[in-house]
Amino acid sequence: MAFFSLKQNWWKNKQQENDSSANSSFSRAPTTFDQVRESEKAYETVKRGTDLIPLNKIKGSVGRYTDFDQQFRLEGAGNDERLASLIQAMQEGRPIPPISLYQIKESYYIVDGHHRVTAARKLKRDSIQAKILELLPSDETVENRLYLEKINLRDQVGIPKVIDFTEPGQSEYLLEQIKTHQKFLTEDNSQEATLEEAGADWYRTIYLPLRTLIKNSGLLRSFPDRTMDDLYLYISTHQWQKKAERHYGIGVDKLIPRDMEAFRKKMSRNKSAGYPEMKRDITIFILVNVDGTQEQRLLDKLFALPEVIELHSVHGSIDLVIKATLSRDLLASDAEVISQFTHSSLRCMKGILSTQTLIPGLSLVKPQG
Repeated sequence: MAFFSLKQNWWKNKQQENDSSANSSFSRAPTTFDQVRESEKAYETVKRGTDLIPLNKIKGSVGRYTDFDQQFRLEGAGNDERLASLIQAMQEGRPIPPISLYQIKESYYIVDGHHRVTAARKLKRDSIQAKILELLPSDETVENRLYLEKINLRDQVGIPKVIDFTEPGQSEYLLEQIKTHQKFLTEDNSQEATLEEAGADWYRTIYLPLRTLIKNSGLLRSFPDRTMDDLYLYISTHQWQKKAERHYGIGVDKLIPRDMEAFRKKMSRNKSAGYPEMKRDITIFILVNVDGTQEQRLLDKLFALPEVIELHSVHGSIDLVIKATLSRDLLASDAEVISQFTHSSLRCMKGILSTQTLIPGLSLVKPQG
């Protein structure tokens, strides 16, 4: 499947940039706050307020990195009375002031609150409340341009999280969706909707439902170098903005209408757990010729396949007839799924000489009883 053709040289350029960085005068990646700040040229600051930060994203300390061991525990802190008091307070659920962190891209560094972080780690907490001051990277790299594009979109439209696409230039498609939704809200409510209001509503009623459908479908397994948000972009732009003609995967139109607001209305009727899956079943018949000396063994092996629902041994030019039901996601073609099944599950079996697949057009089935 042709995928994300908008920036065809992205991965090539990114790899070349990574190779160039690896061969630069920095033989090792910077680790301390001062080293990272200098490497990223992160001097401009933005207050990000207070948020819950995963402890595994706290990578070090501002000015006290020598006070920590390799597991980021305070050296000699095992018997510290202050630490013991903090641990007790956390266990009892008493309020603890937020720590202060510097942020450089996805990493955080402690300005104030070393004991609180150590206590939270000892209690095996996953996250901690923190006041954040972000230092924006200015080093001219593709990675930094992409990072700044993502956070600029988040800040411009007021959504709570960064949309994690992996190619630069994709924010324009998301911004177009949000502005289209802004126009819809203004007309629907007969009152001017701000971009931030439209962004918050788009995030909750359009982006999250479609992302949930994609997550539930397992599509991401087919694209290991992409993110869930890459798939959101691909599907949404082709459905709602480009309205590209397709000769395969047309079943997606039944699940995701070609109109974005129609999709929003459809999803509003469901709770998250009730979203339909982006999959459909295909029933096929497979005619099989086998080595007669292997037939009984093959009957047992074939019938054990979960996709096989009927298996018949017949007389004539064909030895076996298989009825199978395959499941495919709505972006794949029938031919792709059938070919994968016949090659990986049937033709690899010793004793199978040939197969022929039949796909029913019209099926008439009498009710039982």
